[in-house]
Amino acid sequence: MKVYSTMTREKQDLKTINNKRVKLFVCGPTVYDDAHIGHGRTYISFDTIKRYLEYSGYSVFYIENITDIDDKIINRSKEIGIDSSTLAKKYEKRFIEDMHSLNVHKVNLFARATDHMDEIIDQITRLIKKGYAYETEDGVYYNIDKFEDFGKLSNRKIDELESHRDIADTEKHNPNDFVLWKKREAPEFEGEPKWDSPWGKGRPGWHIEDTAITEHYFGPQYDVHGGGLDLIFPHHEAEIAQIEAVSEKKPLVRYWMHTGFLNVSGEKMSKSLGNFITIRELLKDWDANVFRFFVLSTHYRSPIDFSKDSLHQAEKSLNKIQTFNESLNTLLTNEFENPDELTDKIVNANQKEELPSKIMDNFFDAMDDDFNTPKAISSIFEFIKEIKDLNTYSMGNLLTIKKWFNDISYIFGIDLNNTDSSETDSSSDDLLEIILNIREKLRENKQYDLSDEIRDELNNHGIEVNDS
Repeated sequence: MKVYSTMTREKQDLKTINNKRVKLFVCGPTVYDDAHIGHGRTYISFDTIKRYLEYSGYSVFYIENITDIDDKIINRSKEIGIDSSTLAKKYEKRFIEDMHSLNVHKVNLFARATDHMDEIIDQITRLIKKGYAYETEDGVYYNIDKFEDFGKLSNRKIDELESHRDIADTEKHNPNDFVLWKKREAPEFEGEPKWDSPWGKGRPGWHIEDTAITEHYFGPQYDVHGGGLDLIFPHHEAEIAQIEAVSEKKPLVRYWMHTGFLNVSGEKMSKSLGNFITIRELLKDWDANVFRFFVLSTHYRSPIDFSKDSLHQAEKSLNKIQTFNESLNTLLTNEFENPDELTDKIVNANQKEELPSKIMDNFFDAMDDDFNTPKAISSIFEFIKEIKDLNTYSMGNLLTIKKWFNDISYIFGIDLNNTDSSETDSSSDDLLEIILNIREKLRENKQYDLSDEIRDELNNHGIEVNDS
């Protein structure tokens, strides 16, 4: 199995620190608002990656942090007049609900920043002792000039960097030094959450929570760190600087994995552009299986463009696979009346004679090649095209095909047994809109009798139409 690492900019053989065990950390959300479809793209991708690693025989421990203390949370809580911890808990709960709605179930531990304050303070204390951090009047900062490798993940040089934090602090040694601890004892911070520390009451910076959490659970080195492409700089650079300085061990992780950007109809998603879509809004109109299929139709590292047209195409493609699978189900259930007997037969099926087994193998070859889901999907359609007529195959072959489809369903986290009716529903909606437009034209032409007849027929079929 080969995995692309952002650090090396190339695919490498997957070699874990402990044989067949993978320690995976993915940057989680800052819980001040509902999760959006960009979050969905990233977490579906890593959910699928974990599924395939497990399918391939690896034991995977997957941690995601929850940033439940941050400026965004505090500012939002002040805007709406509730306690920041109450706000964070509300949106953490809604985030996990959203993930479950997308069938993202593979996270073993959600680790809150506020539950690891002792680890955060301890790591900052050690960074100060080692000379990598210093205290000022308003906090504790990391001195990036002390860490020679700063910028190695993003390929940026320290002397070419522009400041990534708008903090007017003349005591900072370098404008790009990032905050580890924010002092919050001044009167203007009254009412904000704060914790005791050797540097006075305050709260941690954003970057330090991740390394404090991973060091606590994984130690100073582990296998895979994931997140969105936008986190490479400065967030992941800061993580590397923190843990490699405090532990004096390199590298922090063996593989850095980043998901590409999600745009909406060719534009960056933002509330100001009116194209910001939450997962909850998405699932009002679309099936979660369709969105997962849409996400997996593009390689996790590539940019992905979200639009209604692209979702419709994903829906049609998924429906084709589900229709084939339903035909397969019908043949098998007609043969085996006992569901338990059928399940046992499927689990042990391995009759590939007469089947296009090379195409079936291509699915796994694609997944072994840096989790290339679009290429794996192509193999499914190639297989369906090659099969043509299921009735011409033996029962042993059909059981083997079903086992293959069950494996695909698990790996992708998509229910292939459920033929989605939303495509039909969409067509019905379009037809209804046409009928209503015709009624409106009839009324404009004073053809009320025919218009009323159409209205009455629609009402009889449970479609309520009222004329004002």
